[in-house]
Amino acid sequence: MRFVNNAWFWACGGSLLLAACGGGEEGPRPPAPTARPAPAPQAVADEPVRIGPPYQVGGVTYTPEDKLDYDEVGYAGWYGEELQGNETANGERFLPSAVTAAHRTLPMPSYVEVTALDTGRTILVRINDRGPFSNDRIIDLSRGAAEQLGIIGTGATPVRVRRVNPPEPEKALLRAHGRAPERLETPAPLLAVLRKRIVQPSPTAAASLPPAAQPARTPGKRPSAPAASVPPPSSGGYMVQVAAFSSRQRAEALARRIGAIAVEGGGVWRVRYGPYATRDAARAGVKQAAAKGFQNAPIMANDGR
Repeated sequence: MRFVNNAWFWACGGSLLLAACGGGEEGPRPPAPTARPAPAPQAVADEPVRIGPPYQVGGVTYTPEDKLDYDEVGYAGWYGEELQGNETANGERFLPSAVTAAHRTLPMPSYVEVTALDTGRTILVRINDRGPFSNDRIIDLSRGAAEQLGIIGTGATPVRVRRVNPPEPEKALLRAHGRAPERLETPAPLLAVLRKRIVQPSPTAAASLPPAAQPARTPGKRPSAPAASVPPPSSGGYMVQVAAFSSRQRAEALARRIGAIAVEGGGVWRVRYGPYATRDAARAGVKQAAAKGFQNAPIMANDGR
């Protein structure tokens, strides 16, 4: 019995002694993990160049071509985080901060100078996607391009788009998702001439494919395309149209972001609020669209298109 007690004493006492000796100190702790920055997006390539065959969107046929002297005026819109990571028409991943754009017919990739006709500012942009499929816009810029051009928050902006072949170092900057130096500002007399070349869409054309609204611009500065008048429908009420896309994914992403719905008709996906029983009731949808940054959204007949 004494042997058992002694054994118990030494076992317990030894344990207490070890605890007492080590109680005031702790062993070395492993270093706290440090947050690693996300890897930077890899640079993209300019080869292969894709032109592609003619294609149809919403009953309209577009024919891509390698037009070296392309030089047009019209309206530019922009899009951003709602499309983050989506695949562009040439197989790249859309990066909102990169200086890129969508064009209906120019090769992908190709390079253009975009001039804001309100300010004369000009930047170099890389084309890597198809669009916009709206009668009042000739190009859709990424958020990064819109920021560099100074048109964030300005809605559809009058622009000149001119095909160029910039020096290789500038191409490399855009391929690496950077920005090329801004060009010299366009002289005011030339801006006035270019603005006169912009043709407003006819009401008939606008009714067949209404313009996709963009984030609202400061009142009084946007030379906005007139909204089409919509004949009273026999049934179905009215909708408020915010945007139109050829891509279901893009339409649904925007619809989720602003609390609207995406509907398909004639190969085009439209983002809308409604339906509303009367045109007067639909004005609530116009206000809702404006509150989300989409000014002057048109009221459309709910005809299933």
